[in-house]
Amino acid sequence: MQPSSSSLAASPSRSAHPVPAEPPFGVNEMRLNARQWLAVLAIVATFVSTAPRLWGSFEKFDTGPDYRIPYQLSKDYWLYERWLSKLSDPQQIAVIGDSVVWGEYVSRHGTLCHFLGAESARPDRFINYAMNGLFPLALEGLVEHYASSLNHRKVILHSNVLWMSSPQADLSEDKEQVFNHSRLVPQFRPHIAPYRADAAERLSVLVERHVGFFAWVGHLQNAYFDQQSIPTWTLEAARQASPSGLAPQGRGMLRRFLALEVPGESENDPQRGPQSPRHRAWTASGGEPAHFDWVALDKSVQWAAFQRLVQLLRQRGNDVLVIVGPFNEHMIAPEQRPMFHGLRDGIAAWLASERVPSIVPPTLASPLYADASHPLTEGYAELARQISQDQTFRNWLAR
Repeated sequence: MQPSSSSLAASPSRSAHPVPAEPPFGVNEMRLNARQWLAVLAIVATFVSTAPRLWGSFEKFDTGPDYRIPYQLSKDYWLYERWLSKLSDPQQIAVIGDSVVWGEYVSRHGTLCHFLGAESARPDRFINYAMNGLFPLALEGLVEHYASSLNHRKVILHSNVLWMSSPQADLSEDKEQVFNHSRLVPQFRPHIAPYRADAAERLSVLVERHVGFFAWVGHLQNAYFDQQSIPTWTLEAARQASPSGLAPQGRGMLRRFLALEVPGESENDPQRGPQSPRHRAWTASGGEPAHFDWVALDKSVQWAAFQRLVQLLRQRGNDVLVIVGPFNEHMIAPEQRPMFHGLRDGIAAWLASERVPSIVPPTLASPLYADASHPLTEGYAELARQISQDQTFRNWLAR
């Protein structure tokens, strides 16, 4: 008699393999003991502490005359700190500020620093340590966390009344706002109302400020990977790749990375310089005087940050000279100019009360401005002449 199918199903097959017991730690094949974990932590700590320093010793970073941090690297604070470390000559003077000092509409050979050097017959005396897009709150953070190399030096600091031209520019408006250099502003105190980053973002900023490794990773992303993480850049490069290989932009970035070379500023930047279509007077396209929603000094977040910045520099042993403006007064509606004068004079009065040398240059001729606060090349040349002839400036240089 043949066995039934049900009896076959019920009896185990002689060829079936026994089911192995589940390992106690899943699929892990190796477990580290306490000593091995300490060794791993030591290796990681050594890499984190030495990689940025070794990278800086091998990476090509050519500055040369009239160097300024390129526009595309405006958020590369690790590179800014490295650039400051090159300041070795005690006779050289660091000029710090926003895009007015940096030179938004002009080439690197048309900035205030360039013409101050020409006026002093020493082209390399005034160094452009401004960054594009900065404002007093961000500049305060940049100096506090990335500019210790400036200690005990002469520093020229620029004050731009533009940052008090509206509650939005002042960052005192109680409305969420996206703005440049948010990683430089205070993360917890003082409270910045329009800055609504979550706790994880704020904590990551604090870690980056105190652990140079993470600032260095940001440098790699800014200098070589188009301000993207390496995995994101790799996926984007693969998406744009042609059958013959990477897109030209991707090949250029990869070539720079393999050559360990910081990208420099183009000599023929279509966005800046006398040949640029942007390099023209503010009235060329029909500009007219405008109304500004000025913020009073005692209510201004940006002015409070500027005051703290001046005090911070002086506490670090810096000999500070402040240049206030010159703002494009031609662009202010006539009935609002007394309000502007009150702000400008209030800034000068506070600096005088703190015994900080300051210069308030007269307003330039209207055709020398590109917008509310940025001069054109000829405007910077004229501004440098005015400053060089100012007795306060001469006394400050001589002392």
